[in-house]
Amino acid sequence: MNLELLESFGQNYPEEFDGVLDCISVAVTCTFNRLGTLLAVGCNDGRIVFWDFLTRGIAKVISAHVHPVCCVSFNRRGYKLVSASIDNTVAIWDILTGECDQKYRFPSPILKVQFHPRDDGQFLVCPMRHAAVLVTVDGGHRIIPPEEEDNDLNIVASFDRRGDHIYTGNGRGKVLVLCSKTLENKASFKVTQGTTSVTAIKTIEFSRRGNSFLLNSADRIIRVYDSKTVLECGKDGDPEPLQRLQDLVNKTTWKKCCFSGDGEYVCAGSARQHALYIWEKSIGNIVKILHGTKGELLLDVVWHPLRPIIASVASGVVSIWSQTQVENWSAFAPDFKELDENVEYEERESEFDLEDEDRSITPDEKKQDEDIEVDVTSIEPIAACYSSDEEEDRKEQLLFLPVAPEIEEPEDTWGIEGLDSLETGRKSGDSKENSSPKKKRPKTYDIQLENPPINELHPLLASKPSKDKSTYSGKRAGRPPNSKKGDRGKPGK
Repeated sequence: MNLELLESFGQNYPEEFDGVLDCISVAVTCTFNRLGTLLAVGCNDGRIVFWDFLTRGIAKVISAHVHPVCCVSFNRRGYKLVSASIDNTVAIWDILTGECDQKYRFPSPILKVQFHPRDDGQFLVCPMRHAAVLVTVDGGHRIIPPEEEDNDLNIVASFDRRGDHIYTGNGRGKVLVLCSKTLENKASFKVTQGTTSVTAIKTIEFSRRGNSFLLNSADRIIRVYDSKTVLECGKDGDPEPLQRLQDLVNKTTWKKCCFSGDGEYVCAGSARQHALYIWEKSIGNIVKILHGTKGELLLDVVWHPLRPIIASVASGVVSIWSQTQVENWSAFAPDFKELDENVEYEERESEFDLEDEDRSITPDEKKQDEDIEVDVTSIEPIAACYSSDEEEDRKEQLLFLPVAPEIEEPEDTWGIEGLDSLETGRKSGDSKENSSPKKKRPKTYDIQLENPPINELHPLLASKPSKDKSTYSGKRAGRPPNSKKGDRGKPGK
């Protein structure tokens, strides 16, 4: 795939609805891998569905948890996936084999889980009403120290782009920046509404390129900051946000926010309806509003890492939003002409001759006939996919999952050669009770937390039932009762 040919010279954000990905189960959350070739969708029946995003087909399904999956995250190379469920468990999965490597049990519900951007040996967990926890793969963990003065435990946390720092925000607007290795406090500031009142931090998101990050706060304003400026201000600083983004007309509260792949746009999903707002980060003006079907409630929004494509989760399915593709062949071939009907072509003299007899002989004709060796084996790194400061980016990454072909109408002679071996295999298989290979049992670790909340309901369970009947109580799995396959058309405008 030549990414340079995908570059558009106009706007670089999606404009229209481009179909849905129906996982049969009710989708709850989704995320892309680092290059955007795979999309992992967590469902309310505990399954994780992997979509091949180029073919828009299901590549793999893992029966991961018993209860709904609330968060998923790929590691850097894309071979591992960490998932969190509302049953207070976190698991690490080998995507190729579909087996669970490790499982971690927490005493409280899990709101978010995130792999370290550069280190596959640790990940960040945000328990409900508790300080964030930095967990290592072998079961060790460290508590991210919260702000002692505020004593507020409604904490959200996130790694920065390279994983050097951990940013935490609490319900009183306090943001801390800690070193991910030593957990030492490097900087801090407060998000204030007006001059005196503070506002709670709901989510923290970082851009894939550049140093920008955003804070989604309870005052319905999305604040975009520069991480270098925040670190320069130090402890108890007062950095000025680059942009303040909000819906001035409807005063919309935001469910989920994210950056575009190049970091030039900010997308926010409404908490009231299936609507996506897109701002240009440099100017701060809104450039597009994408409306889904009326009555749907948005659950998750992710932007493709390399292309202007957005995936949103609502009503149990994943909606895809992309650009309008206009075929303009004259841009590649200036002499190309579009014809309404067939035209008889008049061949020019010696146009299709193997050797042109009227051609004038040039002195450099011998040099032109020499063979030129073309290097087709070496792969040059693509700037859009790799970071210039890391040699680890050259390592092999998991781009696609192997899929066995399904033959709908096989030929009569297909498989006859292997019938004898198949019969012998069946006879030997009948003599064994358990012919299927046993899956290895994953290592289970119990993560002990001090003063964890007791009898707390996960937000997916505590939310009120909506009109689309896609409630996430975990009692029913699969498609919502009143939805039909034919009803999923183009969203209303």
